[in-house]
Amino acid sequence: MSDVMRAFVMLEVGKTAVVEKPVPTPGPEEAVVRTTAALICTSDVHTVKGALPVENGRTLGHESVGVVHALGSAVSGFTEGQRVAVNAVTPCFRCSYCQRGFTSQCGGALGGYRYTAQMDGNMAEYFVVPAAAANLAPIPDDVTDEQAAYTCDMLSTGFMGAEHARLQLGETVAVFAQGPVGLCATMGANLLGAGRVIAVESRPERKDLARRFGADDVVDFTEGDPVEQIMDLTGGEGVDAAIEAFGFPETFEGCLRVTKAGGRVSNIGYHGENPAPLQLPLDSIGLGMNDKSIHTGLCPGGSERMGRLLRLLQTGRIDPTPLTTHRFGFDEVERAFAMMQTKEDGILKPLITFA
Repeated sequence: MSDVMRAFVMLEVGKTAVVEKPVPTPGPEEAVVRTTAALICTSDVHTVKGALPVENGRTLGHESVGVVHALGSAVSGFTEGQRVAVNAVTPCFRCSYCQRGFTSQCGGALGGYRYTAQMDGNMAEYFVVPAAAANLAPIPDDVTDEQAAYTCDMLSTGFMGAEHARLQLGETVAVFAQGPVGLCATMGANLLGAGRVIAVESRPERKDLARRFGADDVVDFTEGDPVEQIMDLTGGEGVDAAIEAFGFPETFEGCLRVTKAGGRVSNIGYHGENPAPLQLPLDSIGLGMNDKSIHTGLCPGGSERMGRLLRLLQTGRIDPTPLTTHRFGFDEVERAFAMMQTKEDGILKPLITFA
């Protein structure tokens, strides 16, 4: 085996390339995985634009699956050649954040989001898994690599949006934006027993996917104020919960305005690219007294959660693969990334396969 590999990196802000890097060697508590499939995330696009302060030459990517290539001396319970998935967030399960139950915030600052943000990402032929015993998740034989790749971020984050909305059976929820994460939030709200799911989206293909994943109504913001449309749909009452999955001040405010008193707003959108501060209009929060709650979150990781997500795939409860609009070999990763930057050809999630 060669001692070098190919990796897709950010050379500098605004510039990417495929370069050669040494194949990593695992530390005692680490593993090295040989990548078989990966997805490109819009977060990678944000990073290349300069949204995160990462060093030049950092490998991009955080949605990869593969097979165990090498195990650190302290890692047991896995074998070389075993198919595994690894979440975008890799908690240590030792720090105070982890011990208090906030594993995605592991270590503070950027939390457990280590790939690209704090170490080389996994859009490469091989990648390192920190705290491997707690972060390697075996992929069942009847789950494909493509399906498993969605557990790494999209499903975990989108479902977190629904979980943080604390939905009760039969409640009404609005999901603002139907990108990949928003669509997974719609899917998650449906799984958790929402009685009515209202999706906000304008693109026809995303509207169709929203309905496919459980949306009962789709509000098109190009056809009128989405807040007014949602209030009309609910007879002026508003929704029990709203999920912000876009990362814009307008959608955040929209969530506040459509949520009834005592309701919940769950934010999973990334707001780092928008210099405008998020506003809390006083009338939308009852002058600060209407019992609305706002819950923010970062993609939950760890093998236990990954196992539950993989079980949903295995039993056929969900199938996220309709999100895959394009397929590329790793030789074409630069083309795939450029399409994600411009959203060319209606690209939603491109699957990258490795030889």
